[in-house]
Amino acid sequence: MAYLLVKSFHIVFIASWFAGLFYLPRIYVNLAMVPAGSDAERARLLLMARKLYRFMTLIAVPALGLGIWLWAGYGIGWGPGNGWMHAKWFVVVLAIGYHHACSVILKKFESNAMARSHVWFRWFNEAPVIMMVAAVILVVVKPF
Repeated sequence: MAYLLVKSFHIVFIASWFAGLFYLPRIYVNLAMVPAGSDAERARLLLMARKLYRFMTLIAVPALGLGIWLWAGYGIGWGPGNGWMHAKWFVVVLAIGYHHACSVILKKFESNAMARSHVWFRWFNEAPVIMMVAAVILVVVKPF
């Protein structure tokens, strides 16, 4: 029963974290499109981005902690035939790096030093989708 609760909460926190990873770059798309002189719109979008980033970070901590608990505490992915777990850990590291990149981008927007276009952010926004699909396939299919 405890295992199933840990697994359930892990899934909920991961889904919530990735919802933020999906949406924050959409805010960046809008920030990159703000016309010069639209200070109120820019300030509102920056406020939304800051709040979402803080929320995402708070959600990521239990998501990762519960994943480590499943791995270390219950032995999920240990032993021979569990190469999928190594690949999943790689995806997790990529997601953490993406989360950090979102922080760096936010700081650049706050200091008015962001030079990337809204098109670049539209492509940047696709990365967490690919990461989530890869992680789900690795966990469900366990291809190696």
